[in-house]
Amino acid sequence: MLGWMKTLNPEINGVTGIESNPISTSDPNSDRLFFGDRSAYVVPDPGHSIQDIFEQLFGVPWSQDVAYKQPKPTMQGFAQNAERIQKGMSETVMNGFKPVSVPVYRELVSEFAVCDRWFAAVPASTQPNRLFVHSATSHGATSNNTMQLIEGFPQKTIFESMDEAGYSFGIYFQNPPSTLFYR
Repeated sequence: MLGWMKTLNPEINGVTGIESNPISTSDPNSDRLFFGDRSAYVVPDPGHSIQDIFEQLFGVPWSQDVAYKQPKPTMQGFAQNAERIQKGMSETVMNGFKPVSVPVYRELVSEFAVCDRWFAAVPASTQPNRLFVHSATSHGATSNNTMQLIEGFPQKTIFESMDEAGYSFGIYFQNPPSTLFYR
């Protein structure tokens, strides 16, 4: 969402258009897709599983043997992973939004600080990372396991720590908050 905002503020750790990914990391002659600014919306959605993210970061499909070797993250597997999921999806994942296409973000970037070095705690699905935000652990979760989420996670949250220390707080949300995923 913010990659092309670098055109508005060169201090932002965004994109320049020279970033690229091969369609196949195993083929040295593979066509490369350069990151563009032609996003209108993101459909279909790229893979979010820990296996998909492994391939996106390391450029090779996930396997237990490869994971144990701890390869170097090349950031070259996004197009390859997208093509494996759905033919033509690599074009979607290798594009971002022009600032003019996202005017609310453009205005926020021009008026407020941008945290552009934000990294997921778990290279996995959404909920394990939300668990980390609230409790500094995903309790071993690496996917959005519906049964685990319904049963609830046992770890102490930052909100419980704040309450114990006598601080007040509020949880603001639009959809059911992920704080409901705790026992």
